[in-house]
Amino acid sequence: MSAGYVHAMPYGARSLGDGRTRFRLWAPDLDAVALECDTGHTAAMRSLDDGWFECICPAEVGVGYRFRIDASLAVPDPASRRQRGGDVHGYSVVTDPLSFAWRNTEWKGRPWREAVVYELHVGLLGGFHGVEMILPHLASLGVTAIELMPIAQFPGERNWGYDGVLPYAPAAAYGSPEDLKAMIDTAHDLGLMVFLDVVYNHFGPDGNYLGAYASRFFDESVHTPWGAAIGVSAPQVGDYFVHNALYWIQEFRFDGLRFDAVHAIGNPGWLASLASRVHAAVGPDRHVHLILENEANQANLLGRGRFDAQWNDDFHNALHVLLTGEKEGYYAHYEPAMEKLLRTLREGFAFQGDMMGSRRRGEPSGHLAPSRFVNFLQNHDQVGNRAFGDRLTTLVDAATMQAALALLLLAPFVPMLFMGEEWASRTPFLFFTDFTDDDLRDAVRDGRRKEFAAFASFAGEEIPDPNEYDTFTASIPRRDSAEGEHRRLFIRDLIALRHKYVAPYIDDARSLGAESLGERAFRASWSLGGQALTLFVNLGDADVTIAQPPSPSAAWLHGDAAEIASVSRGLLPARRTVACLES
Repeated sequence: MSAGYVHAMPYGARSLGDGRTRFRLWAPDLDAVALECDTGHTAAMRSLDDGWFECICPAEVGVGYRFRIDASLAVPDPASRRQRGGDVHGYSVVTDPLSFAWRNTEWKGRPWREAVVYELHVGLLGGFHGVEMILPHLASLGVTAIELMPIAQFPGERNWGYDGVLPYAPAAAYGSPEDLKAMIDTAHDLGLMVFLDVVYNHFGPDGNYLGAYASRFFDESVHTPWGAAIGVSAPQVGDYFVHNALYWIQEFRFDGLRFDAVHAIGNPGWLASLASRVHAAVGPDRHVHLILENEANQANLLGRGRFDAQWNDDFHNALHVLLTGEKEGYYAHYEPAMEKLLRTLREGFAFQGDMMGSRRRGEPSGHLAPSRFVNFLQNHDQVGNRAFGDRLTTLVDAATMQAALALLLLAPFVPMLFMGEEWASRTPFLFFTDFTDDDLRDAVRDGRRKEFAAFASFAGEEIPDPNEYDTFTASIPRRDSAEGEHRRLFIRDLIALRHKYVAPYIDDARSLGAESLGERAFRASWSLGGQALTLFVNLGDADVTIAQPPSPSAAWLHGDAAEIASVSRGLLPARRTVACLES
């Protein structure tokens, strides 16, 4: 049994193992800071260089503590590993990371090419214990990685996670740090990687006290949708997030991180250094994967030694327009949809320096392997940022959904499923929060409704109140009674084909072209392990003609006998995807 893992960092509390704890806080705006423990012990902290304060005091594991920054305000530790009762305004807790005994001390992770990702919300699935219970199901499906939406401590009992204010503390509503470690250990038992969504572009609106003592955390000259940008160019601020990344990877044994909306950080140089520092600290023995969400489509950040991949919203958006005909909001930029979709299949991004509205977006990406792009039909953003949280399952018929899933899972990109997708779940995924301040509750509710007021499809309809408990419970994914088991078996079989014939070769795959076969039908091919993988996809309601059918020697990967016979004769059936390999 291992004694455990710990990440050493200059921030926060570190138990010294002899009944004492070292406490440290970066508070450059202050002249004095005092430590207060819930045992009644208090101590003035010693001022160090560059705004640091430190003290070593008697404090056992489990003792609550906070920092007194003036007569009227005591604050939690911004590097708290645990918050008492989940209170973002209350006491942080001294922990002993070494007390958890890991079983899987030899686990090294899995290569990126093997990734089939499953995004989930921990709270909706019953906390860390609840997620642990469904891991055997996901492993049997062929999923190789789960990705947790953010778990950093947020105010209240329920939240998407993007309102976190204490990035080092797992949300108490989901369980203890030990519960999280047990869940990860079980995942590793089953051969599953575990990724974590982390938010380094803003803090939530309730419980963030950094501005009261460390104003350099924020760059008032740069504004984001959440206010002033995070000042990562300041070494103490940038290091705070680098240490956070290493903390999750080293202390909790996460296999990778997904970095939320890095375009809002606005500092690609810092991002590149973050990736380099993480890879250097982890070393060559572990497979640790770093994934971006980046509206700017900065292809230069992707590649060996940097970030493994980026969520490809371009693929999703173009395909969504093709599937649904929706053209409002940002979908308006994805017309003509077929042209945009085919470009993503050939080159990764649809926008590679092209005009998107009034601005240029993106960088050339055709030189990158398909494995640098994470594709999906649904995710928390694309479902949850709809007014009523509609899943694609409720917008598209079952046969067309299956054709789209076959495209997702057999194309040589890294696929991601959204929780419940394997059960053809039709329950919505709504935006939910649990703020206690009345003004903030009203602002969130009214802002949400105002956001969708301009959409004709939602005119006159009342958007669910994010703060209502029923909004949360309505979002729990449930198996569709009619389609659920069939969909699970369909996805399981596709993933098995992927693991055998596609995944081993995606790092070196290259496009051999993609062309339209009709209004909603196309063919796309890639070189793959010395062969050519071709997908024939028809998302429309009518059969389409194929001018050049596959050769008689083609090895068919996906499609029933009737579909294969039809494609061989030059006719692609409606609502079908058929795949083959040719030498």
